[in-house]
Order: sequence, then structure tokens, then C-alpha cells
Amino acid sequence: MLEEVVRFLAPVDGGIYVDGNLGLGGHAERVLELCGPTGRLIGFDWDAAALALAAKRLDRFGTRILCIHKNFTAVKETLMGLGIEEIDGLLLDLGLSSLQLDAGGRGFSFKGSEPLDMRMDRRAELTAADLLNTASEEELADIFFYYGEERQARRIASRIVLARQARPFCSTEELVAIVEQAVPRKYHPKKIHVATKVFQALRIAVNGELDNLDRILADGATLLKPGGRFCVISFHSLEDRLVKQAFRENPLLDAVTTKPVTPTQEECRENPRARSAKLRVASRGRGGNA
Repeated sequence: MLEEVVRFLAPVDGGIYVDGNLGLGGHAERVLELCGPTGRLIGFDWDAAALALAAKRLDRFGTRILCIHKNFTAVKETLMGLGIEEIDGLLLDLGLSSLQLDAGGRGFSFKGSEPLDMRMDRRAELTAADLLNTASEEELADIFFYYGEERQARRIASRIVLARQARPFCSTEELVAIVEQAVPRKYHPKKIHVATKVFQALRIAVNGELDNLDRILADGATLLKPGGRFCVISFHSLEDRLVKQAFRENPLLDAVTTKPVTPTQEECRENPRARSAKLRVASRGRGGNA
């Protein structure tokens, strides 16, 4: 949703923008092109591999780009440390990047056999394997139900706890097999893999994604200058619900989009992973005070 993002973010020369999920730098590159020659962008990402690739891609912008290896929850503190009191725009592109899904080796995808890691930031201690092998049956069921909206959560959690008594979980392949066995065939979804929601739930739990989103939604509003834009792309209903609620209830923000903007059919054909994306936009009210 590159064109939609830049249309709402409306970068201008001299502006200061923050990309909270730098990823491979696609959005950041376009924003920097449009806010030249003096506009700046500070990009955050807690995935070191993605950050390195983005930094290389954006190197041509020199001192106008600053790449920071931190989660977006550190945006407010970091900007204060840089002496930046307000910004013109903030972008969050939530969810997994193509690099994380395609590069493999970290357990984000269930297509193959990978270590059950799922950490966005390799510096964190808790892995998906740790969670699967130590959490109680009730805790696992709650994770699958609340973070994955998985209706078979208790059945899956029970089977996991039983299986790990014989052998701890180590690979995505092992988890997929247990989920497939736990869920009766008649309850297997038609459009997605039966393990999709379990993987989503584990990833959210391991990385504290919803708590992080709550924090940046509150902090982000206070960082915008009057008229500054806050753009968020989400990929599942839990995230979208939090964004919708924050934009509606925060007195500092005025909703720009009454309904989420979705990708065009052409983009979905070119990139099927974009089909579930939803973009919501708000602006800092001109009379709001932090």
C-alpha cells in the first residue's frame, strides 16, 4: 500500500517522519524521496537482519536517514534523546515482512521445518519453544483463543501438553503435526492452514505485540505536531480493533479515514500477502494539547 501511505502521510520538504517498522525500507525510501531535499526520517526495527538491508537500501540519503535497532515502543524516548520534540508523520506497518517469512530459520512459517523461535528481536530471551514447553494448558489455551481467535484453542492446548510430556517441542513441523491431529478434520478452515492462527498467537505472545501496539498508539499521538499524520497498516482483526479504538477515543487525534483503506485488486494479485492489509489514518488535532 505504498501509494496509499504516501498520499495520506503527505511528506513535505523539511518534514520529520518516523517509520516504526522499517522492514526492507520500501515506505521509507518513498517518503525520503518526497520530503527532499531537507526532510528527515528516523526508522526503527527490532529485526537486525531487516534493519541492515534497509540501511543499505537507504544509504544514498546520507544524514537524512537514521536507522535504529529498537522496537517502536522506544520512539518517544529516542526522539527526546535526539532533541526532536515533534514530528510531521508516523507510520506503522505491522505484521511480518517478506524477509521474515521467506528467509526461514526462525519459525515464522509453517511451510517446512524450522526452529520454534519466533523472536522478532534475537536479543530477547523468550522463544516460542520456551512458551510451548513451559506454559500451562490454561495459559496456552488463552493465548490461542485471545491472540489467534482460535475456536479449537482448548483442544489444541490439551494435545500440546500431552505431547510435550514425551518430548519437548523443538520445530515448527512438530507443532503443525500436533495441531493437525488435535483439530477434527471437519473443523479445518478452507481458506487458511489449520495451524495459521496458532502460529499467529504464539508470535504475538512471544513478542508482546499487542502491548507494544497499545503503547505506541498512545505515545505516537503526543509526538505529532498539529496536523501531523499517524498511519497504521494492520493485518489481523486484533490489531485493527486496537487502532480503530485508539484513533476514535484519543482526544488528541482526529480520524482521517472513517473506514480502513484496503489494497487494490492489482496489488493483491501482485502480492497476495497484502490482501488482509488495512490502513487507518488519523491526524493530530490543531487544538490538542499533550
